[in-house]
Amino acid sequence: MRRKLAAVMLAVVAAAGLVACSSSKNDANVLKVGTEGNYSPFTYQDNGGTLTGYDIDVIKAVGDKIGKKIEFTTAPWDSLFAALESKRVDLIANQVTVKPEREQKYSLSQPYTVSEGVIVTKTGNDGIHTLADLNGKTCAQSETSNWADVAKQAGCKVEAIPGFVEATQLLKTGRADATVNDTLAVNAYTKAQGTGTIQIVGKTGETSKQAFAARKDEQALTDQINKALDELRADGTLAKISDKYFGTDVSK
Repeated sequence: MRRKLAAVMLAVVAAAGLVACSSSKNDANVLKVGTEGNYSPFTYQDNGGTLTGYDIDVIKAVGDKIGKKIEFTTAPWDSLFAALESKRVDLIANQVTVKPEREQKYSLSQPYTVSEGVIVTKTGNDGIHTLADLNGKTCAQSETSNWADVAKQAGCKVEAIPGFVEATQLLKTGRADATVNDTLAVNAYTKAQGTGTIQIVGKTGETSKQAFAARKDEQALTDQINKALDELRADGTLAKISDKYFGTDVSK
């Protein structure tokens, strides 16, 4: 309950503006990283209120490799790219899915997560099993996420929400018929909350790859991060972090 309350409080504060976890400004030895902080198991607050998660551990390990201290700033997903573009953060660590339009606009690292998409409904909803079944329905999605694009392409009306927790709330209350999201996030949610209220009813048929996002003019930073990821993959660190959160290696 404490973790859920902390996540809700973080989302409320972040909605009013970015929440910085420390106050260094233009220190060359600091890498300012934007993240949601309420998207378990990738980026969330533990019972003590400490920011943790798969993405958090991976970028911290990258920071150790490139000799930079990581300073986290939390904000809703839809605010992260604005923060990056305005130089309030240097990097986004929040399961940024690799897709052509993002590759054109940002400098993306090599992927550090590979997963598949699933369709989720309220338990007992037997009318949806495939993407085709979403046509004419309402889907609760973070509006600028790749999963929102998948839902829209399937003909689903998107009800914009900050994150997956809010999506499940809309499913439970009947305000949305379904949500499309990452199987890793959905499995983590059902593991923590139980399977009594939501269910996975189908797969999207897509494999997605997630990367860190920097500004287009920061290719040198991306090159450093890629080198660090290569080293972390070779020495087993990425596999170890993956196993900690998922029980398997999701980094390749």
